[in-house]
Amino acid sequence: MLTPELTQPDKRPARIIPRTGLWAHAWTTELTALMVLAAPLILTQLAQMAIMTTDVVMLGRLSTHALAAAALGNTIYYFCWLMATGPAQAVSPIIANLIGAHGQDAVRLRAGVRRTVRMGLWSSVLTTVPLGVILMFGRPILEALGQEPSLAADAGRFSGMLAIGLPFAIGFQVLRNYSTALGRANEGLWVMLLSIVWNAVADYALIFGKFGAPPLGIVGAGLATSSSAVFAFSALLVLVLLSPGLKRFRILRRAHHGRRKPLAELIRLGAPIGVTMLLEAMLFNCMTLLVGSFGANALAAHQIALNVASFTFMVPLGVAMATTVRVGQFAGAGDLPGARRAGYVAMAAGTALAGLSALLMLFAGRPIAELYVSGRAPADLEVIGLTAQFLMVAAAFQLADALQVVGNLALRGLKDARAPMIIAAASYWLVGAPLCVGLGVGLGWKGLGVWIGLAAGLGVAAVLMLLRFIVLTHPKRRRDLSAV
Repeated sequence: MLTPELTQPDKRPARIIPRTGLWAHAWTTELTALMVLAAPLILTQLAQMAIMTTDVVMLGRLSTHALAAAALGNTIYYFCWLMATGPAQAVSPIIANLIGAHGQDAVRLRAGVRRTVRMGLWSSVLTTVPLGVILMFGRPILEALGQEPSLAADAGRFSGMLAIGLPFAIGFQVLRNYSTALGRANEGLWVMLLSIVWNAVADYALIFGKFGAPPLGIVGAGLATSSSAVFAFSALLVLVLLSPGLKRFRILRRAHHGRRKPLAELIRLGAPIGVTMLLEAMLFNCMTLLVGSFGANALAAHQIALNVASFTFMVPLGVAMATTVRVGQFAGAGDLPGARRAGYVAMAAGTALAGLSALLMLFAGRPIAELYVSGRAPADLEVIGLTAQFLMVAAAFQLADALQVVGNLALRGLKDARAPMIIAAASYWLVGAPLCVGLGVGLGWKGLGVWIGLAAGLGVAAVLMLLRFIVLTHPKRRRDLSAV
């Protein structure tokens, strides 16, 4: 049974708490509800990072050539994943709005949720089939982009194996967002923890030929990754079908029946979500190429600093994912003050948590860099020094990134996806990218200039996302939030 917090925004405290304590109680209650939902989401994101780290370690043990080829193959795969994931990401805000609107009408709620999830699973197939063709032709694509032929060949074999798992990876996102929107984020966490073990064993067996498997090298790495996606989707589907709080929605009932309106809503909301994610990913990929032109040491330092920032970013990202659900529930109920409060609480919490990692980067940048680079040769010392320098900028970068991602996903809870897409395009490509080039190349600040430009672009995005949320939830706006 859904809790009151997940069905209808709770207004009962107004009758049982002294008026002087109402304001504080509402905000602390929202913070508690947010963090209860966000905690397993944060751990799930960190578990995904652990899976990626396992892949890197295993391939690094195989050869540096295999590691480089996999990096190229993953670039194509990540592009395809971003193009396909939009509708899957739209599942959570749509269901959250349905809970807010129909939380007391079990029949309408079950029907709406079932249609949304069913069409989300349809979209995971419809979008990934053509994208899988791109993955199958990774080699000619990379050769056309000027990559070294032997690397392109191995990268193509790797991406071809990843095509098998892409539909299951997107399907997993659909099921995960479904369970999260209903306040059941632990299911996704348990599956992801099991996937760490599955992925490690599969990598070890298929790459190196252990446990009776043939040694397939980089092809085995691709198969292992795809098998992990199949496992994660299958395991989460079983949990969804067996969990008392989720099975009553009967998401597979009449699964072969398509519904045009729910599918259109997923695409309408999901397409700009996917483009927004793609715009950010393209910025970081392009700036990595730019830093590479400054030399191997600068690129190594950039990759280390980016890895650290990406790891710590999982915390505000988990908060942001919970924000979509909290804001969406209030929006579906037409509760403007509740939606505004949920967004503000989440932005404050996400930024505060990011502030802890920012302090670590600011004052412990060099020790962090030494965890990655243990040597003391001149080149090693240069990488350590550059990494510490980049991490000082990353401290500000963390705060801006946290605010922009929470703001973005708070707007997603309002079913507002086009404006964040425009904000991302303007902030990253009209502010961030020109500053990266101008400071890094024009002024000769090199990697430091690139990092300042990235931080500036994220800062502009954060401010604009916040302003957009303030406008949409302003008390003078007299309209149904579900129509945003």
